[in-house]
Amino acid sequence: MSTLSYGSWPSPVDAALAAAHDGRPDDVAFVGDEVWWTAPRPTEGGRRTLVRRHADGTEEPVLPAPWNVRSRVIEYGGRPWGAVQTDSGPLVVFVNFADQRLYAFTPGGGEPRPLTPLSTVGGGLRWIEPDPYPERGEVWCVLEEFTGEGPTDLRRVPVAVPLDGSAAGDRGAVRELAPERHRFVTGPRLSPDGHRAAWLAWDHPRMPWDGTELIVAEVGPEGTFQDARTLAGGPEESVAQADWAPDGTLLHVSDRTGWWNLYRDGQPLCAREEEFGGPLWKLGQRWFAPLDSGLIAVLHGRGAAVLGILDPETGEVVDAAGPWTEFAPALAAHGERVVAVGASAHSGFEVVELDARTGRARVIGAPHEDATDPAYYPQPQIRTFQGPDGREIHAHLYPPHNPGCRAPDGELPPYVIWAHGGPTSRAPLVLDLEIAYFTSRGIGVAEVNYGGSSGHGREYRNRLREQWGVVDVEDCAAVAVALAEEGTADPERLAVRGGSAGGWTSAASLAGTDVYACGTILYPILDLTGWGTGETHDFESQYLESLIGPYAEVPDRYTERSPAQHAESVTAPFLLLQGLDDVICPPVQCERFLERMAGRGVPHAYLTFEGEGHGFRRAETMVRALEAELSLYAQTLGLTPPGVPTLELSR
Repeated sequence: MSTLSYGSWPSPVDAALAAAHDGRPDDVAFVGDEVWWTAPRPTEGGRRTLVRRHADGTEEPVLPAPWNVRSRVIEYGGRPWGAVQTDSGPLVVFVNFADQRLYAFTPGGGEPRPLTPLSTVGGGLRWIEPDPYPERGEVWCVLEEFTGEGPTDLRRVPVAVPLDGSAAGDRGAVRELAPERHRFVTGPRLSPDGHRAAWLAWDHPRMPWDGTELIVAEVGPEGTFQDARTLAGGPEESVAQADWAPDGTLLHVSDRTGWWNLYRDGQPLCAREEEFGGPLWKLGQRWFAPLDSGLIAVLHGRGAAVLGILDPETGEVVDAAGPWTEFAPALAAHGERVVAVGASAHSGFEVVELDARTGRARVIGAPHEDATDPAYYPQPQIRTFQGPDGREIHAHLYPPHNPGCRAPDGELPPYVIWAHGGPTSRAPLVLDLEIAYFTSRGIGVAEVNYGGSSGHGREYRNRLREQWGVVDVEDCAAVAVALAEEGTADPERLAVRGGSAGGWTSAASLAGTDVYACGTILYPILDLTGWGTGETHDFESQYLESLIGPYAEVPDRYTERSPAQHAESVTAPFLLLQGLDDVICPPVQCERFLERMAGRGVPHAYLTFEGEGHGFRRAETMVRALEAELSLYAQTLGLTPPGVPTLELSR
């Protein structure tokens, strides 16, 4: 074992390796007896393809490049495809990212054919959660339709699109299933007898984790929704998912008690102080799936979500045996078979099948394969720290780890505090080769699930109400200081890093504290006065009403909290990374911040990437970003990582 300073350890986990394994399988579903899902292709321009698993266990990508199965509805998208088995094979309907049209195709039956038209108005026509009903000659889905050129000039409504292609050039051929009543809607779920439909809806200024409504309507003889009524939810009750059981009862997840729990026809099935749901960032996320036997597959837990089978008659949950400690909200069921997307601290996300009859769980798709010697993987610790006023702060600690290196006696390691995006989200405890990229070189990482994060109940989530830029900054700083005080981290070599809302927290931390020696800010929010008044997309355009406060009542607070308004307080070096096609956190936010930094002599770099939106998907972008980040730490924390291109810092 070599004795080398922290940050100089040689590692086989290079940036290209980390980039090649970025992303995860998602949107799993059964097509007949087969399991299908979407999969990332970082080295193919960052597209997502559709993969099917045949009966013999072989995997086959269904759509070649450049087809990209991804929707832009609410910009974060959601379930972009649906399929049914027919006499002539699978009938697949999917959204193509480039033009946002719906396409239908049968594998082996020719090229996909468009079902929906293009529009030159604003962001055009967009579709999500397609469910084909060949017997009706339609696919049901949600339409997001721009009515003007502004980012909030749009409407959303459940619709039926003809499967014969007659709407490919005619918007008028798209049949609206219900009148426009709410700003946001999820895809309608049809009851087993075909007589009722259920969906979720909410309106500005609420976000779906603040309050949604569960709506049920009768399906009339013409296939339109009638007598719509609200069964659950409200301004302070979030219904995260609803679905029909095979016996016709309606299941839904609500946080009316302060925790997302499961209900059947309004009655609790398993009242626990843990989460059976989560924040609805993407339309079509699924935390539960009913089985034919009456049992229910569920994701549940505090913090991490694990897979289990709930008996609704007894309230007992039996968890699936296996190495997976975290599951994504992407469940599907067929008979007594359940498919999910699971991972652990030592393995990436893979497609897992659980047989509810035998309890056997196994990997059936996208299996984790060690990209390098797993001895170089991080070794996480689950920690709880104490913040201001004695409040708990949940975090994952990843100490420096390399099987071939140790640091000189007495040397303390540098640490990077990672702030997750959202901010109503959380950092999952899973194998992340981006984290391994740093820890295997002798740089510690601490992921902070600051107050406001999901997974710990509504009270914990609500800590960030009107406190964004305060609680998140305080909690990250409290973890950093605690690590230094306990002798885990070098107090002179602390950094902060985050993307999107985490980029806001990183920038606000540099502007409002003296804890960090440098910071990395990825596709951030920096100026609330612009972001909250037309510089972002519709879904989050009024998010600040809860995170900061009503703009009409506290306009000065929007200025006071914005890092861009406090550029003179930023003295630590920083790296700013931005996609030029980002409509959620547009480049103008970064440009305005940099204008106010001009001439102040603070070392910094600003890297932009054409063709990238909110969150990087292309391998070459991720490689450049990771190497630049490491170079920043090398230059500002006194590290000597081998073989890393030097990032040029401006002043």
